[in-house]
Amino acid sequence: MATAAAHISEFVRATSVRQVRLVCGLILFSYVVSHFLNHALGNISVEAMEAGVYYHIAFWRFLPVAILFYTAALTHMGLGVYALYQRRQFRWRTIEPLQLVLGLSVPALVMGHVIGVRLGQTLYEHEKLYPQELYLFFVASPGRLWQMTILLLIAWVHGCIGIFFWLRLKPFFPRAAPYLLAAAVLIPTLALLGIYQGGRSVAFEADDGEWRTHNLTPRQVGTTAEAATLDRITGGFTITYFGLLGLALAARGVRAWRERRGGMIALSYGNGKTVRVPKGLSVLEASLRHNMPHASVCGGRARCSTCRIRIIGDHATLPEPSQREAFVLTRVGTNDPSIRLACQLRPTSDLSFFQLFTPQTSAASAHASAPASIGQERYLVSLFVDMRGSTQLAEKRLPFDTVFIVNRFLGAVSQAVIENGGQPNQFVGDGMLALFGLTADPQTACRQALKAASSIATHIDELNQLLSHDLRQPIRFGIGIHGGEVIIGDIGYRDHIVFTALGDAVNVAARLQDMTKTLACEAIVSDEIRRSAGLADDALPQQEVAIRGRDEPMAVRVVTDARELAALVDRSERVAA
Repeated sequence: MATAAAHISEFVRATSVRQVRLVCGLILFSYVVSHFLNHALGNISVEAMEAGVYYHIAFWRFLPVAILFYTAALTHMGLGVYALYQRRQFRWRTIEPLQLVLGLSVPALVMGHVIGVRLGQTLYEHEKLYPQELYLFFVASPGRLWQMTILLLIAWVHGCIGIFFWLRLKPFFPRAAPYLLAAAVLIPTLALLGIYQGGRSVAFEADDGEWRTHNLTPRQVGTTAEAATLDRITGGFTITYFGLLGLALAARGVRAWRERRGGMIALSYGNGKTVRVPKGLSVLEASLRHNMPHASVCGGRARCSTCRIRIIGDHATLPEPSQREAFVLTRVGTNDPSIRLACQLRPTSDLSFFQLFTPQTSAASAHASAPASIGQERYLVSLFVDMRGSTQLAEKRLPFDTVFIVNRFLGAVSQAVIENGGQPNQFVGDGMLALFGLTADPQTACRQALKAASSIATHIDELNQLLSHDLRQPIRFGIGIHGGEVIIGDIGYRDHIVFTALGDAVNVAARLQDMTKTLACEAIVSDEIRRSAGLADDALPQQEVAIRGRDEPMAVRVVTDARELAALVDRSERVAA
């Protein structure tokens, strides 16, 4: 029970208002996709639209699903109004205020349609389906067709922007983006074409009196009195909604007035600059308001920690961190009370601080256009390889000769890594870090890394043969391979920025590589890599080793001859097939 309670508490701490809004938005977007696909059936026939809507209604009006849907709709709308009130700064990016405006306009546009169809069915048992709605748009009231078209486009664009913000930092997004873009264009296009084709068919058939008799009965479209009642309800809900928006805007004005009356506070940056802002602004909002550069990858959503600041002086009077802020700080291993998130801290008195992450400028900004460059967490396999005996090699050679041999070694290693789907990443002296999994799933990445280790041994054999006339002893090497969750992104300063990976998994791979010296082997592979790659348990000898910085020993596999790894991987692939 205690463990379950702890997991629930951790989940609540990790959940923010934005995440609740995202989940509700995904439910609503699923409904929109379902509705659009049903509209697209109009390209076949109106009968196909009617057949499709039967299944659409059966699913979305199933009581548990209906409760979930309407709860999500009301919650999403309420959180949208709250976002209008809460947002103090609209200078993040143009696309974010655009998303907010589009989202707030959807309820006003969809109100009449929802009440006319759904409430009409509940109150008067109307049976409005595609023939009746298409007749309304294309014959009875053509002007409403444009309103519906605008509604469909606004709802779709709003949802796509939300999906983009959600997925843009996901590791698979660069590969999935072309397909998502194709779907984002094709689905609404086919839906609008379906409505147009269905409307043409209905407009043509509406000239037939018998068709009108069967499809425009009071049971289907209602009476004039019922329509007037539904119109009054629609007007009341629309006025109420605009009242909520007006109330949110008025509350913003009252808040700004109270903040001005409550006094101003001074925020002193570590570079000697000071700005005065009203109480209640977050430090990040204050920076944006006064055009002070401030790092913030996630745009103030508390989804990253790049806006962290260190408080100078007494921090005891600061407001306590919110659950979300505390969760993020704990996630990055920070328990220093003087370190806070600038996007969440709203000081009530003068504050001095300095930023822990300097905002990227010029060259750095160019790198930031790539999704991976701004930092993301994902599973990667790290392979560390190091050349043995380079110190002795340098003692008896001219410096340029030594550099030539080391470069040939690193070239042979890099070629082996690239041939097997990896990416050479960091070169440190005569050693190199290679990353696998940037464009592959974890199992494939593990197999690629093991095959790369085998290829490295083969390439070094060829290099030794090529340089045999100049080497007293053949070049030897050590390899360490481990996988796990790491942070990848651009690290550095100004023009000296490199893409790399940071995390415990990278450090462990380096430690394993270093252990090959004491265990007299060519490679050490963590048991996690062996298991993920699908190698048999008895394929390689197991050993427990102590890793510096870890309390518990770690199970590893010792590889005396790295050349055998490729055969082991091939065998496991054949067994899996």
